[in-house]
Formats: sequence, structure tokens, C-alpha cells
Amino acid sequence: MSLVARHLEANGITTIIIGSAIDIVSHCGVPRYLHTDFPLGNPCGKPYDIAMQTAIVCHALDLTLTAATSNTIARAPFKWSDDNGWRDAYLRVDDSNRERLRELGAERRKFQAEKKTIGEQRAPMLYQE
Repeated sequence: MSLVARHLEANGITTIIIGSAIDIVSHCGVPRYLHTDFPLGNPCGKPYDIAMQTAIVCHALDLTLTAATSNTIARAPFKWSDDNGWRDAYLRVDDSNRERLRELGAERRKFQAEKKTIGEQRAPMLYQE
């Protein structure tokens, strides 16, 4: 995505990248980057948190207007949670959660198989908060 942004910018199209991997994206030298300190795969905020997602997108759009120079990096003023404990638990698989993750996977596969038998190509999300 970073290389695409650079190519588009070189051809007169303004771009902005919203992401959670500041080390990778900044290394690529994108024109504008809004960093969100969130788990990978969630650059625009928590699932189903429309207010947070809207605010992040608005912040990114503002950055397209206010970034004075190329290679601008800004940090979004949002937190995933108050304690940042998500960092310790994110993608962790160990003896404390292995069985629960196995159960969740089996539940998801069963749900997907049921949806497939009635002709749905893609099962909806299991858990919505």
C-alpha cells in the first residue's frame, strides 16, 4: 500500500495511509501517515465503534489538508483501552487460553458449515458487540 500511495502522489493524487505498523510504513516513506496504536488489522478503530471510526477517518482527512510536507507522520489521539493490556494478550496462544481458542475455532467452523449448507457463500461475524 505504501508504494501505491507514493505512485499515486507522484501522479497528483493525494493519499493518506491509516495504520498500526509505524515502523514498516514510515520506512517506506509514504506521503502522509496517520498512526493508530491499535492491534494490527484494526487501523480505523474498534469493531462496531462507529464514533471512533468516524473520528479517525475525519482526522485522516484533515491531515490531507494540513500536512505541510511530504513524509508527514501524525498519531491519532485515541487509545484501544485505558490500560494497554491488549498488547500482552494480543494474538497470545498459551496454556491459559489454548482450550478456549480451540472451542471458539470449532464453534466458528460449525457455524460456517451450517451457513454453507443453506447456500450462503460467506458466514457473518459470530460476535458483535
